[in-house]
Amino acid sequence: MRPTATLQLVRRVITAPTVGPFIALVLTMVFFSLKTDRFFQAQNFSLVLQQVMIVGVLAIGQTLVILTAGIDLSVGTVMALGQVIMTKLAVANGVPALWALLLGILTCVAFGVLHGGLVTGVRLPPFIVTLGTLNIAFALTHIISDDLTFTGLPKLEVFWGRTFTISGTDFTYGVVLMLVLYALFWYGLNQTAWGRHVYAVGDNREAARLTGINTNRVLLSVYTLAGLTYGIAAWLLVGRTEVGDPNAGQTTENLDSITAVVLGGTSLFGGRGTIIGTLIGALIVGVFRNGLTLIGVQVIYQYLVTGILVILAVSIDQFAHRRRA
Repeated sequence: MRPTATLQLVRRVITAPTVGPFIALVLTMVFFSLKTDRFFQAQNFSLVLQQVMIVGVLAIGQTLVILTAGIDLSVGTVMALGQVIMTKLAVANGVPALWALLLGILTCVAFGVLHGGLVTGVRLPPFIVTLGTLNIAFALTHIISDDLTFTGLPKLEVFWGRTFTISGTDFTYGVVLMLVLYALFWYGLNQTAWGRHVYAVGDNREAARLTGINTNRVLLSVYTLAGLTYGIAAWLLVGRTEVGDPNAGQTTENLDSITAVVLGGTSLFGGRGTIIGTLIGALIVGVFRNGLTLIGVQVIYQYLVTGILVILAVSIDQFAHRRRA
């Protein structure tokens, strides 16, 4: 290979959107491995993956929305509503587990359709739409659950919390599902016309419309699929906690999903980012939380560090956007 070609290859690798987040993840892991011997234990990595899987799946939907230059503030509360519906129906109302699950997931999908309809039909900003539905889903969660926690769930609802063993280390089936979802959405965004349309709409909605892309249909599909991922995350949450808790998922998940997407290199201005970067971003959040816990940092300071990371990532994105403009 000629030197010029080699330099071009190196330049492409260095400027790849996932390289920066991956380097950040590696440096974070090295830092915590030097601080505590427990960090690099296999069981600890399994724990990190379990902690990441719910936020990781929520972040898939958040990535789709942000790629189209939107944002979803309601991810955690919509997920909480979905998991309350699927658990209450099964435990308190005697609905078969499969139907209860489907109704819980469809509730989250319905919120996605509502988001897409208001953004495309009424032309409301995604920030305002999802800020409103955040409060609606929060209220419905507590009204429907009557602030009760549902236990004694059927096996189907807690399936993703079950574990299998590899080399003496336990992993949950939910982690496998998360990775499968990332693979499916990577394919959809990178190997299909729909994925190219998503990027085009996020880059310049009006230009995409003028090229013949049905931008409203693309946006509606994005928000609907995002709602589907929130429903799947609700099922994962039930599997991990084995209860239907109206308070679960309504605090950190909204911020953490956005944090994972931003740290993964997806631009808040839309049209630029990768789903693999989001996975890396979710892992960064999980590793930070886990590592800080292992070295004895209080939870309140973990939120402080996470907030600083978000500001830094957004600042870098803003600087890069100005250079491209």
